Amino acid sequence: MAAQPDKIGKYRIIREIGRGATAIVYLAENPFYPEPVALKHINFDDKSKDRAKWNRRLLKLLRAEEAVSKRLNHPNIIRIFETVIEANQAYVVMEYFEGYSLERYCTFDNLLPINRVVSIIFKCCMALDYAYKNGIIHRDIKPANILVDDQDNVKITDFGLAMNIKKQSDEDSTFIMGVGSPAYMSPEQVKSYPLNQKTDLYSLGVVLFHLLTGRLPFRAKNPAQLVYRIINADPPSAVLLNPAVPEGMDPIIRKALEKDLYSRYKNGAEIAKDLSAVRYKLYDENEHIEDNSHWGQLRRLPFFTEFDDVEVWEALRIGKWRQSGELTTLIKEGSSDSRFCVLVEGRVEVSIEGRKVGEYGPGEVFGESAFLDQQDRKQFATIVTLTPVSYLEINPAALSLASEECLEHFRQRLSSVAMRRLADALRAISKGAEAATRGGDSAGAGFELSLVS
Repeated sequence: MAAQPDKIGKYRIIREIGRGATAIVYLAENPFYPEPVALKHINFDDKSKDRAKWNRRLLKLLRAEEAVSKRLNHPNIIRIFETVIEANQAYVVMEYFEGYSLERYCTFDNLLPINRVVSIIFKCCMALDYAYKNGIIHRDIKPANILVDDQDNVKITDFGLAMNIKKQSDEDSTFIMGVGSPAYMSPEQVKSYPLNQKTDLYSLGVVLFHLLTGRLPFRAKNPAQLVYRIINADPPSAVLLNPAVPEGMDPIIRKALEKDLYSRYKNGAEIAKDLSAVRYKLYDENEHIEDNSHWGQLRRLPFFTEFDDVEVWEALRIGKWRQSGELTTLIKEGSSDSRFCVLVEGRVEVSIEGRKVGEYGPGEVFGESAFLDQQDRKQFATIVTLTPVSYLEINPAALSLASEECLEHFRQRLSSVAMRRLADALRAISKGAEAATRGGDSAGAGFELSLVS
């Protein structure tokens, strides 16, 4: 790794604050300017053919970012002061913002309170609206390109992929085929159709969904499948994935993620207006602490051994944490109640036709029969609490909206539990049954064939 330079141009380097595949970002100071600046430095020392091609693309992006920066002056858009392009290096000097990218708030274990999410997206809406009025489409809106500090000051950055829609000639346009981050791309963008401001609004809708639920609206195992879902699939309900999300948020997300351009929001101001009208629930810090405690309890249960940490968070988000006192009937035999539950604390009794057949303790699942039985969809047993209990209740409608990985792990675990219990039941029956019929050696059965010459 190369040593940190003391100076780049007239700027004194203080320390490194970021690093990517193509650039290093330094905190720097200008002797003629009192405030520190961020300096994005790109080195062109590698002269290989492949690198030279990539460097030409980088230069195009840098010039695009410089051209865009001259048109934009908004409190929620990072200001660019200077772009310098030399034979062996290039650097962009920009406003230093002491915050973090929204990437850190896109996981189940670190979601922002709902009111903060609304405030951040509201400011992004107004910034994108301002950019469009000045003829600029960002084209790469994603959490990594949105910075926020502890006071919810917001800065949209990285306009290197921006398209100046007021330019007339193809040569002057900064449009580059295939740019953007696939998971956040609009249907028209993945199809390489002409773009307008609505593509940024779609991408911002994906960011909103991600911040509210800890997952992307469209996920897939390969790019082709992802593109298909972006073009054809409807987004899941954010409310079902995260019960803390107010119901009024789902219509906003659906409109932002409309496939049909005519049905999508026209501009950022429209989304901002709808967001301001949502009576969102304030996110209580005690609730956040309680969530972490519940996650820890689930993580220790044998049922969730094969689940990744993020999938345990997903199970917690789509499920409902319940508590009941002793001698409470949780599930009735013969009912069509298709929810199932994972017991976290306490013990329950299992009975069939008024006869006790067993007890379950922490880590066991109950009520799964109606979920697994795709024909009758009936509960085969009654479940009554023997002690005060805590359990995670899973509704199949919510589970169907979970990620493929989470859903598959639930299916595998429930199938394993069902087979284990069937085996236990058959062993119990065998103890009082008559002796089995003994067959002959299977190796001697069948026909013996030989070739006749």
